[in-house]
Amino acid sequence: MASVPPQPDASLVDDLARMFYADLKCLARRERGRAFPRAATLETTALVHEAYLKLSRHGAFEGQAHFLNTAALAMRQVLVSHARARLRHKRDPGRALLDIDTVEVLAESDERIVALDEALAELERQQPRLARIVECRYFAGYSDAETALALGVSERTVQRDWAIAKALLYEALGT
Repeated sequence: MASVPPQPDASLVDDLARMFYADLKCLARRERGRAFPRAATLETTALVHEAYLKLSRHGAFEGQAHFLNTAALAMRQVLVSHARARLRHKRDPGRALLDIDTVEVLAESDERIVALDEALAELERQQPRLARIVECRYFAGYSDAETALALGVSERTVQRDWAIAKALLYEALGT
């Protein structure tokens, strides 16, 4: 990934978007394929663009770590918002005619996203750093090194906290 200049000004978000667009698109593509392989969720470009809109409202960034951390949160919010909207749409059968098998596959993924977000919100109340690691690793698809950079911790801390966070989320989700 490119490095971010440490200048906190309002035009930085556009500069960061240009610098990281390819990286964000790659991460979004990887995440969509890994987390939701059977779901017809957001297209990769749409996910990156919606995340960019959220990032552009954020204002100035204090550097690469701050930007990456905020980008991970934005991707989580976009994916969860999209899943909730699809679930609302599914519950209103008069709005569209869909193949029942397709709806079941989509609902499974959308419900999983929403359930994960709810469990993650509880984890965030108890252990915020663990929640940030899940956002980076799961929703943004960051590697250990990228997550460590985004959060300002060591890779070993990321690995340890990622294992703890997964265990807590599996327990909360009953899986």
